[in-house]
Amino acid sequence: MRTPIGRRWLLTYAAAGLSVAAVPGVALAQTAVQRPPKPAVPDEFAVTAPVSIEVNARPLPSFDTRDRSRARFGQLEYRSGLILTSRFRGFGGLSGLRLDTKGERVIAISDKGGWFTGRILYKGRDMIGLDDVEASPMLGPDGKPITSRGWFDTEALALDGSLAYVGIERANQLLRFDFAKGFTRALAETVPLPPAARRLPHNKGIEALVAVPKNLPLAGTLIALSERGLDAQGNILGFLIGGKSPGQFSIRRTENFDISDAVLLPTGALLILERKFSWLGGVGIRIRRVALASVVPGAVIDGPSIFEADLGDEIDNMEGIDAHVTPEGDTVLTLISDDNFSLIQRNLLLQFTLVE
Repeated sequence: MRTPIGRRWLLTYAAAGLSVAAVPGVALAQTAVQRPPKPAVPDEFAVTAPVSIEVNARPLPSFDTRDRSRARFGQLEYRSGLILTSRFRGFGGLSGLRLDTKGERVIAISDKGGWFTGRILYKGRDMIGLDDVEASPMLGPDGKPITSRGWFDTEALALDGSLAYVGIERANQLLRFDFAKGFTRALAETVPLPPAARRLPHNKGIEALVAVPKNLPLAGTLIALSERGLDAQGNILGFLIGGKSPGQFSIRRTENFDISDAVLLPTGALLILERKFSWLGGVGIRIRRVALASVVPGAVIDGPSIFEADLGDEIDNMEGIDAHVTPEGDTVLTLISDDNFSLIQRNLLLQFTLVE
């Protein structure tokens, strides 16, 4: 999902002592966000053919802008971060990512129906750049870019062996790609969604996908979480697709947070990345930990917050999370942001150590 404004936009006008209502054009923007979003249409940011690109990286030596020496944030310890930019017009809108077991090779999706692959460069434990980056379009069953069907808002990504699953939020579609058949040149197959998932509200559909491996409860199941599709009690809808116990469940919604992604740790803990936005409070994010064993059909799952951040920290529209374990045994969480192809937002790549 797109957030309406960026962090630096808010900070600029806050520093100037201006209220949101006093800023020219904002009254119109406030009215616009109340209306149903228009259907996504092809635009100049969609990737139409595979191309190697150069991505520049500027380091973020600290996470807290108010206290540069601070490293601990809840149960996370800041490791390093990068601000990513590129002269390639289609770079941005990064809405999900998955890393290899070493935390080096990365595959990300853009909400304009594109793949981005590359390699994270490290100096010691700090990220210093991206290399070997390629952008390519997601291809539909007919071999054409899925954007030719009007399919945008590719927001969710899960990997299960050679299979990649991608959720398309506005279209309420689930695609499966077999990377053994050409990697990012593979053709999509559509995967049936439960009827309730097909009826999710426009622009509040599937936002997170997690494939459960064989050694954990719910093995062979795809966990799909909506951004803000609500049940009768106002909790967020989730779905178990495939596996031995398919069905529907809910995630307790608190403090106006919506879901933006999730990752399953080797220990069986499900980490849910959430965000919220208000015109007065700006953007906030948090990560909740949920026991995988509690995710069963009919359940309302909940868990404690292990991390929270706001506009005083180096965040933006954080939409992706993944985890890997280092040779030293550290569990590292990697977060990525969606800049909405806006000059006032940023593509951030952040890493933290999970402190148990």
